[in-house]
Amino acid sequence: MFSNILIYFVIIPLLMLGGVGLSRNIRQIRAVAVIGSVALMALSTVLLLQYLDLRHAGETAPMLFTDSWTWFAPLNINLAVGVDGISIAMLILSSIIVFAGSFASWKVPQPKGFFLWLLLLSTGVFGFFISVDLFTMFMFYEVALIPMYLLIGVWGSGRKNYAAMKLTLMLMGGSAFLMLGLIGIYYHSAPEGGQLTWNILEIAARDSIPHGWQSFLFPMTFVGFGVLGAMFPFHTWSPDGHACAPTAVSMLHAGVLMKLGGYGCFRVAIYLMPYAAQELSYIFLILTGISVVYGAFCACVKTDLKYINAYSSVSHCGLVLFAILMLNSTAMTGAIMQMLSHGLMTALFFALIGMIYGRTHTREITQMGGMMQILPFLSVCYVIAGMASLGLPGLSGFVAEMTIFVGSFKAGMADYLSGEGSLRLVFTIIACCSIVITAVYILRVVGKLLFGPVYDKHHLELTDATWWERTSTITLILCVAAIGCFPNFFNNLINTTFTPEIFAVLGK
Repeated sequence: MFSNILIYFVIIPLLMLGGVGLSRNIRQIRAVAVIGSVALMALSTVLLLQYLDLRHAGETAPMLFTDSWTWFAPLNINLAVGVDGISIAMLILSSIIVFAGSFASWKVPQPKGFFLWLLLLSTGVFGFFISVDLFTMFMFYEVALIPMYLLIGVWGSGRKNYAAMKLTLMLMGGSAFLMLGLIGIYYHSAPEGGQLTWNILEIAARDSIPHGWQSFLFPMTFVGFGVLGAMFPFHTWSPDGHACAPTAVSMLHAGVLMKLGGYGCFRVAIYLMPYAAQELSYIFLILTGISVVYGAFCACVKTDLKYINAYSSVSHCGLVLFAILMLNSTAMTGAIMQMLSHGLMTALFFALIGMIYGRTHTREITQMGGMMQILPFLSVCYVIAGMASLGLPGLSGFVAEMTIFVGSFKAGMADYLSGEGSLRLVFTIIACCSIVITAVYILRVVGKLLFGPVYDKHHLELTDATWWERTSTITLILCVAAIGCFPNFFNNLINTTFTPEIFAVLGK
């Protein structure tokens, strides 16, 4: 069983859980967190190199490193694993943010309990991205969601109990829809009299789900995953949850956990039910288009740094779902690059906000100013994160958003010229306006927070970033710059997923 490299993405976090549980002091806990996160980054790098070697050698299977172990035979449940370019990109993103989050949580209170729950959440995230069995994917999905209640309710701040309960109820509600959708897919996964299966690859190859059932099940699965992706109008849990969560939880939550939503929408809803995806995409295109613009406008009027970044996440994650619904390879590639870009830059934002809050004890931009002269390192990092968010060339945001908009215009113009309507084209133009709105709130915050007059003279006594804070932020900045400067590498990695077989399934 342990001969497959993918299973170690679950084993290592579980070993880290055991190591933290046996640790006797904060230094041992930190050592376990750092060593384990470095091991996960090394494992994801090895997996990437092996994957690229196999693709260059001519391997054309939709997923590589596939394996399956029977778990519960009566219901055909298997621990089935496999990865493609998208999965590997998400695994790399997850390992980087776990590493950066470990350093950002260097001084967290009650560290043993905190890291135990954080690592359980990480186990669910890694397990989700390597699963190709719908049942085990859903199981890891739930494992990733459940710890959020305690991580926010115990270690959070502000209205943490309200935020934790709201997040839990809304995400569990989405899970209920998702569970019904997955069960429906399972019971229509084979022609009449055939062997039922939870395996995504087998279901896609059989194409056995009737069109009528696809139209019924598609909204359940898309909404179920879309709630985690902060799709309008199911997004309200996200700003409150982010605002009250501790720093590392906000980093992992916005950086990785919300990506489960976009990944699931593509991997399950669209890939397994292509007829319904084409017929019903206009409904969700409207909702995700609203998310893009609404989130950006809300960020403009907020004064709390975490709420600003949280609503920015609603906008950027809405752009991911928006691009996926375009159903062409260019827009979908942009969606995955946006998942990577947003994961890194929003983790950087939340890390910096936590570091600033730890010194000033406020997140209100109206109560801060002149931070560039007080905290120059953290301020420069904040400017870089802001420039990535508004799409400055040379950083990840520019590459991701331009790829999305090019693909979206391609889909919109194709519809318009063929006489199928102009909905995609109109909403693409509306979504493009979010770039301008993003520039407004980013430049507003940077100007007020970093370059305005010093608001409080006591802030002049603050000290700049420590070595562990610099390690966390520099790691994320280098990754943001890497995507912006070397986009072809990431584009080619992702495009190994969008094979002719996938678009034959989608009818494109």
